[in-house]
Amino acid sequence: MRDLDQKKTIDILNSIMEFELAGVVRYTHYSLMVTGPNRIPIVDFFKAQANESLMHAQQVGEILTGLEGHPSLRIAPMEETYKHSVRDILEESLNHERKALELYKNLLKTVNDASVYLEEFARTMIGQEELHNIEIKKMLRDFSGSAV
Repeated sequence: MRDLDQKKTIDILNSIMEFELAGVVRYTHYSLMVTGPNRIPIVDFFKAQANESLMHAQQVGEILTGLEGHPSLRIAPMEETYKHSVRDILEESLNHERKALELYKNLLKTVNDASVYLEEFARTMIGQEELHNIEIKKMLRDFSGSAV
Protein backbone atom coordinates (compact mmCIF):
# COMPACT_ATOMS: atom_id res chain seq x y z
CA MET A 1 0.00 0.00 0.00
CA ARG A 2 1.09 3.53 -0.63
CA ASP A 3 1.12 6.40 1.90
CA LEU A 4 -2.08 8.38 2.31
CA ASP A 5 -1.90 11.95 1.03
CA GLN A 6 -3.35 13.30 4.23
CA LYS A 7 -3.57 16.95 3.18
CA LYS A 8 -5.35 16.18 -0.08
CA THR A 9 -7.66 13.75 1.70
CA ILE A 10 -8.54 16.35 4.34
CA ASP A 11 -9.20 18.96 1.65
CA ILE A 12 -11.54 16.61 -0.22
CA LEU A 13 -13.31 15.59 2.98
CA ASN A 14 -13.86 19.26 3.84
CA SER A 15 -15.33 19.85 0.37
CA ILE A 16 -17.63 16.88 0.92
CA MET A 17 -18.63 18.13 4.35
CA GLU A 18 -19.45 21.58 2.97
CA PHE A 19 -21.46 19.99 0.16
CA GLU A 20 -23.38 17.68 2.53
CA LEU A 21 -24.21 20.63 4.81
CA ALA A 22 -25.47 22.52 1.76
CA GLY A 23 -27.63 19.46 1.09
CA VAL A 24 -29.22 19.86 4.53
CA VAL A 25 -30.22 23.42 3.64
CA ARG A 26 -31.22 22.56 0.07
CA TYR A 27 -33.43 19.60 0.97
CA THR A 28 -35.00 21.40 3.91
CA HIS A 29 -35.87 24.27 1.57
CA TYR A 30 -37.32 21.88 -0.98
CA SER A 31 -39.43 20.16 1.67
CA LEU A 32 -40.99 23.51 2.50
CA MET A 33 -41.68 24.49 -1.11
CA VAL A 34 -43.45 21.38 -2.41
CA THR A 35 -47.13 21.80 -3.21
CA GLY A 36 -49.75 19.72 -4.94
CA PRO A 37 -51.54 16.43 -4.49
CA ASN A 38 -48.34 14.41 -3.99
CA ARG A 39 -46.91 16.85 -1.45
CA ILE A 40 -46.79 14.61 1.62
CA PRO A 41 -44.66 11.73 0.25
CA ILE A 42 -42.35 14.16 -1.57
CA VAL A 43 -41.94 16.31 1.55
CA ASP A 44 -41.11 13.15 3.52
CA PHE A 45 -38.55 12.22 0.86
CA PHE A 46 -36.83 15.62 1.06
CA LYS A 47 -36.85 15.62 4.88
CA ALA A 48 -35.20 12.20 4.81
CA GLN A 49 -32.61 13.51 2.32
CA ALA A 50 -31.87 16.49 4.61
CA ASN A 51 -31.40 14.17 7.59
CA GLU A 52 -29.17 11.86 5.58
CA SER A 53 -27.04 14.79 4.40
CA LEU A 54 -26.56 15.86 8.02
CA MET A 55 -25.58 12.32 8.99
CA HIS A 56 -23.08 12.19 6.11
CA ALA A 57 -21.60 15.55 7.15
CA GLN A 58 -21.19 14.25 10.70
CA GLN A 59 -19.53 11.05 9.50
CA VAL A 60 -17.13 13.02 7.33
CA GLY A 61 -16.41 15.37 10.24
CA GLU A 62 -15.51 12.43 12.46
CA ILE A 63 -13.11 11.13 9.82
CA LEU A 64 -11.63 14.61 9.37
CA THR A 65 -10.87 14.99 13.06
CA GLY A 66 -9.51 11.45 13.13
CA LEU A 67 -7.04 12.52 10.45
CA GLU A 68 -6.15 15.57 12.58
CA GLY A 69 -8.03 17.84 10.19
CA HIS A 70 -10.28 20.75 11.08
CA PRO A 71 -13.88 20.44 9.84
CA SER A 72 -15.00 23.45 7.83
CA LEU A 73 -17.68 25.79 9.15
CA ARG A 74 -18.70 26.72 5.60
CA ILE A 75 -21.34 25.27 3.34
CA ALA A 76 -20.92 24.83 -0.40
CA PRO A 77 -22.44 27.56 -2.59
CA MET A 78 -26.07 27.01 -3.50
CA GLU A 79 -28.00 28.46 -6.38
CA GLU A 80 -31.61 29.50 -5.98
CA THR A 81 -33.59 29.22 -9.20
CA TYR A 82 -36.87 30.31 -7.61
CA LYS A 83 -38.52 27.51 -9.56
CA HIS A 84 -40.52 25.33 -7.21
CA SER A 85 -42.50 22.93 -9.32
CA VAL A 86 -41.92 19.36 -8.24
CA ARG A 87 -40.21 18.66 -11.56
CA ASP A 88 -37.84 21.64 -11.17
CA ILE A 89 -37.00 20.66 -7.60
CA LEU A 90 -36.34 17.05 -8.59
CA GLU A 91 -34.10 18.15 -11.48
CA GLU A 92 -32.12 20.40 -9.13
CA SER A 93 -31.90 17.49 -6.70
CA LEU A 94 -30.55 15.23 -9.41
CA ASN A 95 -27.86 17.78 -10.26
CA HIS A 96 -26.95 18.01 -6.57
CA GLU A 97 -26.72 14.22 -6.25
CA ARG A 98 -24.55 13.98 -9.38
CA LYS A 99 -22.10 16.49 -7.87
CA ALA A 100 -22.05 14.54 -4.60
CA LEU A 101 -21.26 11.39 -6.55
CA GLU A 102 -18.31 13.15 -8.22
CA LEU A 103 -16.94 14.28 -4.85
CA TYR A 104 -17.05 10.78 -3.38
CA LYS A 105 -15.45 9.31 -6.51
CA ASN A 106 -12.67 11.88 -6.17
CA LEU A 107 -12.20 10.77 -2.55
CA LEU A 108 -11.97 7.15 -3.68
CA LYS A 109 -9.30 8.01 -6.26
CA THR A 110 -7.29 9.85 -3.63
CA VAL A 111 -7.41 7.15 -0.94
CA ASN A 112 -7.25 4.13 -3.27
CA ASP A 113 -4.54 1.70 -2.13
CA ALA A 114 -3.66 3.98 0.79
CA SER A 115 -6.42 3.31 3.33
CA VAL A 116 -8.77 0.35 3.37
CA TYR A 117 -11.14 2.12 5.77
CA LEU A 118 -11.37 5.28 3.65
CA GLU A 119 -11.73 3.22 0.46
CA GLU A 120 -14.65 1.32 1.98
CA PHE A 121 -16.21 4.54 3.28
CA ALA A 122 -15.91 6.15 -0.16
CA ARG A 123 -17.34 3.07 -1.89
CA THR A 124 -20.29 2.96 0.52
CA MET A 125 -21.02 6.62 -0.06
CA ILE A 126 -20.72 6.21 -3.83
CA GLY A 127 -23.25 3.38 -3.63
CA GLN A 128 -25.65 5.55 -1.65
CA GLU A 129 -25.26 8.49 -4.02
CA GLU A 130 -25.79 6.21 -7.04
CA LEU A 131 -28.99 4.95 -5.41
CA HIS A 132 -30.16 8.54 -4.85
CA ASN A 133 -29.53 9.29 -8.52
CA ILE A 134 -31.56 6.24 -9.55
CA GLU A 135 -34.45 7.12 -7.21
CA ILE A 136 -34.67 10.72 -8.39
CA LYS A 137 -34.52 9.62 -12.04
CA LYS A 138 -37.41 7.25 -11.36
CA MET A 139 -39.38 10.06 -9.70
CA LEU A 140 -38.76 12.28 -12.73
CA ARG A 141 -40.17 9.71 -15.18
CA ASP A 142 -43.74 10.72 -14.38
CA PHE A 143 -42.91 14.25 -15.54
CA SER A 144 -40.97 13.52 -18.69
CA GLY A 145 -42.28 10.17 -19.83
CA SER A 146 -38.73 8.86 -20.14
CA ALA A 147 -35.57 8.40 -18.10
CA VAL A 148 -33.37 11.41 -17.40
